[in-house]
Amino acid sequence: MQSQVIIDCFPESARRYAAGYVVVAVDVIRATTSAITAVASGRRCFTVPSLKQSRALAARLENPLLVGELGGDMPEGFHMNNSPVELLQRTDRDRPVVLLSTSGTRLIDEAQNADLTLLACFRNWKATARFLAGKFNRIALIGAGSRGEFREEDQMCCAWIAEELLASGHSAVNEETLALVHRWRGEAPGACVVSNSAKYLVRTGQEKDLDFITTHVNDLSRVFVVRAGEVEELEAAASSSRPRVEMVANGWGAHASSA
Repeated sequence: MQSQVIIDCFPESARRYAAGYVVVAVDVIRATTSAITAVASGRRCFTVPSLKQSRALAARLENPLLVGELGGDMPEGFHMNNSPVELLQRTDRDRPVVLLSTSGTRLIDEAQNADLTLLACFRNWKATARFLAGKFNRIALIGAGSRGEFREEDQMCCAWIAEELLASGHSAVNEETLALVHRWRGEAPGACVVSNSAKYLVRTGQEKDLDFITTHVNDLSRVFVVRAGEVEELEAAASSSRPRVEMVANGWGAHASSA
């Protein structure tokens, strides 16, 4: 069977891509950028799909840093918004991040029924594409979406990865995937500033994150995987023997186990 790639959107769509698939979750503004930035800077990072689960997990971690937003607003009791720039500015890198967002972390949660779940953003899209090329038969690139929209920044990241995969011999599953590749071929990262996500950052005085996202492109040659809710570099995940925090079905309780 020829290897195939499809671009899709929204957390619920990830349910279509379970056994036999590699899913790449993309939420450029800002969940996957924040998660990748956290891990690349030396932090542990856990993604959660709901406020209730963020608090349940935080209660089981030592001195966690609650990071995120719901509907754009930082939840009560959180330490900071979903900001990759603010994460980099902090010096308390021994504190594990518990990351929550409106759509991105729900997408990551839904995607974990796939054989392999990766995260991508502008910072590592090319490294992700090169890792995938020629290795897997079925790849789904899924944008988080927001308020019923497939946001431009997520379209771009998914399309760039898909273009690399098509060049390496994969085929597109549908015309929609090909259309997105064609639309964003050769576009500069700054083209995403037309999206409602980007406009929100500008409107709320968070331009620093938008500047970071559009200027940090392929500055990480690393691949990031999600296992049991924790984001890790792929090579580190394969070799890690440190205790893990596993999320269990009834309420996302946590217990330590060996990797």
